[in-house]
Amino acid sequence: MSLIQPLPPGPLDIVGDIHGELHALLDLLRHLGYDADGRHPQSRTLVFVGDFVDRGPDSPGVVDVVQRLVEAGHARAIAGNHEINLLRHDAKDGAGWFFDARLDSDLRKYRQFARATTTLQRARIETFLNSLPLGLEREDLRVIHAAWHAPDVAKARSMPLGGARAAYDHWETQAAQIAVQRRIAERMAEEKNRWPHSLEDGERHPPFLQAHCDNELNKATVNPLKVLTCGLERQTHAPFFAGNKWRFVERMAWWEQYAEPTPVVMGHYWRSTLPHQSTQEGLFSDISPYAWHGQLGNVFCVDYSVGARAQARTFDQPHAHMKLAALRWPERTLVFDDGSQHATTGFLQPEKNTAHSA
Repeated sequence: MSLIQPLPPGPLDIVGDIHGELHALLDLLRHLGYDADGRHPQSRTLVFVGDFVDRGPDSPGVVDVVQRLVEAGHARAIAGNHEINLLRHDAKDGAGWFFDARLDSDLRKYRQFARATTTLQRARIETFLNSLPLGLEREDLRVIHAAWHAPDVAKARSMPLGGARAAYDHWETQAAQIAVQRRIAERMAEEKNRWPHSLEDGERHPPFLQAHCDNELNKATVNPLKVLTCGLERQTHAPFFAGNKWRFVERMAWWEQYAEPTPVVMGHYWRSTLPHQSTQEGLFSDISPYAWHGQLGNVFCVDYSVGARAQARTFDQPHAHMKLAALRWPERTLVFDDGSQHATTGFLQPEKNTAHSA
């Protein structure tokens, strides 16, 4: 069994990034018609695209729900980049619910949040997250967290299920060896001396830090699991602040080069329900909020930025447009946690590929 697993047959409800928003998840499941045990009167199956944790008010509660539904056989789930960060103990923004090192800084941005505090609870969370695949597929559909990139999917197929953390560490070691050859760490230290501020300080605009850029691109290029969970990246023209950090690489709209006939549903990219998309990289600036996209019109991002709610609440900013969504397949209808529904548009795949598997 590999890190790419089969999707179950029948109709699906594919849920976007949750980021600790437990109440949004429970509301969405109710609007979708699932009972407390994850059963549906039409025998539908839930599929979660990853990023269950970080930033929101109850990451442990979200993991509890997802794990219970998966283990009951009523849901499938894949890991996203936030799950990989947790497994590798790479404490990033919003992970103060699990890592003490992030607690003080996160409380300033996300107010109060439930924490995983007992050894047993933390071990259970890590064991479950490490058991998840990174991709799901069947003849008519593929599900991935960030990018369905054929060469890297092929590598993931050869990696055993339950080995995501070990495989990721293996590829990070390979990237580290290349970084040594390129003197990346030394050059990053030199940049730190010249600009000693935190990259999470949004008030201080850094110069372009080439070594920091090279470090991120090196990892993204070498590590296939990083591609699947973080997407394809390239050097940007100028630093920009996103996800509470200054960045020197930008995400690529890989779907513009995706020429395979099988549709792909993903999360990760912080789409918006607003008419004018406002992601930092502008990936959806020319795409309507409910449209399929890509070269063949057969890729759909189901992440509608519910992960930004927690910080918006902290600073009393508007957040009604930040929603948790599910894409119903094969109907291609969106259902949001507030109960609203929208038909998607622009799906160009031949009709013979839209029928769900028997």
